[in-house]
Amino acid sequence: MNLTARELRVSVRGLTPGMFVSRLDRPWIETDFPMEGVRLEAPDSVRKLQAICAFVYVDTALGKAPEPRYLTLEPEREAPAAVVRIARDRDELADARKNTWAIEREFKDELKDAAQAYNNLEKRFQEVMDDLRRVQYLDLERLKHGVSAMVASILRNPFAFVWLKEIKRRDSYAYQHALGCALWAASFGRHLGLDKSDLHELALGGLLCDVGKTRIPMDLLARQTSLSADEVQLIRRHVEHSLELVERTPGLSKKLVEMVATHHERHDGSGYPNGLSGSEIPLFGRIMGIVDSYDAMVCVRPYVPSNSPHKAVTDLYEHRGTLFQAELVEQFIQTCGIYPTGSLVELSSGEVGVVSAVHSLKRLRPTVMVLLDRNKTPLRQFRTLDLAVVDKDDRGQPLSVKCGLPSGAFGIKPRELFLD
Repeated sequence: MNLTARELRVSVRGLTPGMFVSRLDRPWIETDFPMEGVRLEAPDSVRKLQAICAFVYVDTALGKAPEPRYLTLEPEREAPAAVVRIARDRDELADARKNTWAIEREFKDELKDAAQAYNNLEKRFQEVMDDLRRVQYLDLERLKHGVSAMVASILRNPFAFVWLKEIKRRDSYAYQHALGCALWAASFGRHLGLDKSDLHELALGGLLCDVGKTRIPMDLLARQTSLSADEVQLIRRHVEHSLELVERTPGLSKKLVEMVATHHERHDGSGYPNGLSGSEIPLFGRIMGIVDSYDAMVCVRPYVPSNSPHKAVTDLYEHRGTLFQAELVEQFIQTCGIYPTGSLVELSSGEVGVVSAVHSLKRLRPTVMVLLDRNKTPLRQFRTLDLAVVDKDDRGQPLSVKCGLPSGAFGIKPRELFLD
């Protein structure tokens, strides 16, 4: 198939229902449209695109072709290698999809079991890491039950575990980062439709990717000033140490070992330790590279200000196609949302709340539990707004998310509000 001939750049004046729009003249992340593309089913969707874009790309293999007079660029001028690569990446993810996981339990009903699973896994992981520092032995059996309980909860409803991770943030970066990687890796795998066994591998790999840091001096890991070139190389050796630990631990799969070995490799070859690029990096390694980077940006560290989840998502999107595989970045953003569950946001009304649910087709309009009024005064009773339904505030003004906020903004401590 001639991929360059099937994807045509067309003026939005030439859009009609029945076409499939595969790319925009702006990032998908700035719109409410799904990043995998959109089929124009009605005139309303056509008008929405015409209001925000000057031109788009139409995939003629998936929908109607545009009239020639509306083409703004001859297909032959497109970069065929880029189009072929995008198609290949999409095909790889389609081949990996084995399931379509559905929500089995309501968010509020899943919270209790999710909290029990979270607390158990956190406790067991801390014990395993403490033992590892003392005797350099990785007790895998103590983690397996906790990982299984977490994956089971994520399969029933992934938003509950994500919510708990956000509101139970602590200053222990190493523990919280490992749990965050395990959570996001399993949630991402669920979104991609991977098998349950693969979700276990991803979750366990998320916990173990950085175990080699137990061999790095603690004062170096906690250093608040810039590092020398030698010190950077010393820290980068944690991949080698992690790999040594997992390779000598019975019962770990080849996929997990590859994930540990390659989670710091980058799509453009700029990563370490081996400078791998593109498909040279196994799928699980590419997944973990995105997950590890995202969670590191949003984690609370005593010497580095955390980013808002929205800022972290935006940074990942800006590095799609360079540091990270573009298709995987777009799929990850669909997993966590532009404003992820549990993150703080400020509304256009001035009110502040925490995101309690995201919508796959309306990513900029999540469900928000409002905590502070427009004067930033705590409400006596929280109220929930589903922005996919409510589009006006109490003054009749358009209502939307103004911006994402970092953890702890305006003195909000979700752990105290929701768990204690």
